Amino acid sequence: MELSMFFKSVIDSDCAPVVICDLDHKIVYMNPTAIERYKKHGGSALIGKSLLDCHNEESNKKIIQVVDRFRSGTENNRVYTFYNEKENKDVYMIALRNDDGTLIGYYEKHEYRNRDNGEFYELK
Repeated sequence: MELSMFFKSVIDSDCAPVVICDLDHKIVYMNPTAIERYKKHGGSALIGKSLLDCHNEESNKKIIQVVDRFRSGTENNRVYTFYNEKENKDVYMIALRNDDGTLIGYYEKHEYRNRDNGEFYELK
């Protein structure tokens, strides 16, 4: 099986929304959680559209600043963007690079702080 199918499976199984953009800010992929989360804004119809059309002017300036930071060096790959109190999560922008370190895009990463209260290895 092709390695890219494994990576797609990882993204698709994530319980957090994942929206992947190219360097022109075009949405190139949304995992099922993102499609559902942004359903009222178009869901899967957002693929192929500019992420900048989904945000206000101030947010767009920040997105562009972060991507410029990613471009400034291969060591710049993660920027903390905000804390979402309602969902108790930190949100980051993450650089996507090819094997030689060239920046090819970015995505937003959600890290939830709530502890999972399920039983370990619960197989019910």
